[in-house]
Amino acid sequence: MNAYQPRTEDMHWLLNQVLQGASQLQVLPPFAELDADLVAQVLDEAGKFVGAVVAPLNRTGDEIGCQWKDGQVTTPPGFRAAYQAFWQAGWPALSAAPEDGGQGLPAVLEAMLYEMLSAANHGWTMAPGLLHGAYECLKHHGSDELKARYLARIASGEWLATMCLTEAHAGSDLGLVRTKAVAQADGSYQISGSKIFISGGEHDLSDNIVHLVLARLPDAPPGPKGLSLFLLPKLYDDGRRSEVHCERIEEKMGLHGSPTCVLRFDAATGWIIGAPGKGLNAMFVMMNAARLHVALQGIGLLDAAWQKADAYAQERRQMRAPVRSNPDAEADLIAEHPALRRILDTQRAWIDGGRVLAYRTALELDIAKHHADGARRAQAQRWCSLVTPVMKAAFTQQAFYGGSECLQVFGGHGYVREWGVEQHVRDARVAMIYEGTNEIQAIDLLVRKVLPDGAVALCALLQDLRQGLDPALAAPAQLLGRIEAVQAMTQQLLAAAKDQHSLAFWVADDYLRLLALVLLDWAWLQIQRAAPVDAVRWHQPAQALQRWVMPELDLRLGIIARALTGQHSHG
Repeated sequence: MNAYQPRTEDMHWLLNQVLQGASQLQVLPPFAELDADLVAQVLDEAGKFVGAVVAPLNRTGDEIGCQWKDGQVTTPPGFRAAYQAFWQAGWPALSAAPEDGGQGLPAVLEAMLYEMLSAANHGWTMAPGLLHGAYECLKHHGSDELKARYLARIASGEWLATMCLTEAHAGSDLGLVRTKAVAQADGSYQISGSKIFISGGEHDLSDNIVHLVLARLPDAPPGPKGLSLFLLPKLYDDGRRSEVHCERIEEKMGLHGSPTCVLRFDAATGWIIGAPGKGLNAMFVMMNAARLHVALQGIGLLDAAWQKADAYAQERRQMRAPVRSNPDAEADLIAEHPALRRILDTQRAWIDGGRVLAYRTALELDIAKHHADGARRAQAQRWCSLVTPVMKAAFTQQAFYGGSECLQVFGGHGYVREWGVEQHVRDARVAMIYEGTNEIQAIDLLVRKVLPDGAVALCALLQDLRQGLDPALAAPAQLLGRIEAVQAMTQQLLAAAKDQHSLAFWVADDYLRLLALVLLDWAWLQIQRAAPVDAVRWHQPAQALQRWVMPELDLRLGIIARALTGQHSHG
């Protein structure tokens, strides 16, 4: 019961039967030869590797954790061997370009792989989880010389990478970064400063670590526009170690299998990526994909917690359920009790609805990159821009709170380590914080994306959701009503925000939840269309969604309406 096992048949069904993923990908030139059978084969092989190699290390990683001594970090037993097997099997290179040594497969398959990995062993997965961002950043902005030296090894995963952004005084506000970079006569730079919260800043998983470091040139203006991005390896080509020192690793609530490092740079030699002062531009090339992957961490961790809770509920006999399936039995399975059935079905609604939305978003990333039609690319980019912050915030929050609900199924047993579910709750909590806190995601959605263009892009997105809905049918009509309610509230916010500048910041979290619920409702409508009429596996969560989740939409509308009428002080 302690080890998560990927259920790739469900994942494949959602991608190809619900979203018609293979046929959508086949119209993109790089994936013309891709078919559903190949997708299934890749997912099945990934599931076997994750279940057999990565998942069994989860508990060891949590209980033993990473060890720091004299600047060196040792990962838990089995972690290095698993990682070496991972990269040598080609998994990090799944979506990298063939000219860089990659397999050239769609981003959606990489996203599904990392959902499984996060569910199986979140701590271990933190290390390769940064490779995609580093690869895209270097590929799009690195010099030819840097790409020749580093790109293939990052693409393959032979060398792991970090993103060194945060400083003790500069968390979400990167404009406060103080780390300095000084140009040298040979074209290199000397980097000096300290960075905190660096996942995988030092470890023994790979033979080298490539650090991507935000720093400020001496003549740079203050604020985010003055930041540049630099590449700085742990080991140089001649084997010398750079002046990057791991001062300690953090003692954390969860993710014990991932070393979260404090790094000190003592005039360490590195090279610039992109143009001076354009460091954030270089970094943001990977932002949508990175935030989508964090959303998938939430979905995966919730699935792992649900698997444990469901298995326990199917074995544990205790109280008598109000409606008994077997009146002659001495006790009932707790899975039959309405209170626990509500928990299990509600979390299943979030997991599978989240998968549909995450896989759709990953497909849109592929479409935005490869589709021949410029209008279709723009439509895909609009979806990713608006839906990604919703996914990141809503599904990392659900991982934590829904994981806690899954723990509840165990009663007192859930609070002790033996059953493994409490680790998922601890590990999930950080996903609400990193890659931009959930509050920042909500502000990004409402303040930076919806309001500035008068909600034009949002209305176009909602129109996309309407496509194919028959208002004469009950479920589509219900969704249409909810879409119209969100649109009406958006128009009210647009009008009110002109005079109340802080209003949007007060209600941004509620607004993001509104859109999350509408998207979840849409996702389950797609599932119900594809599911056989007698498929209890899909119909019970669909019912739970309408009974126990969707009523929140009226609550959020009410909160925003109250704020609009001035019943809440906006300062």
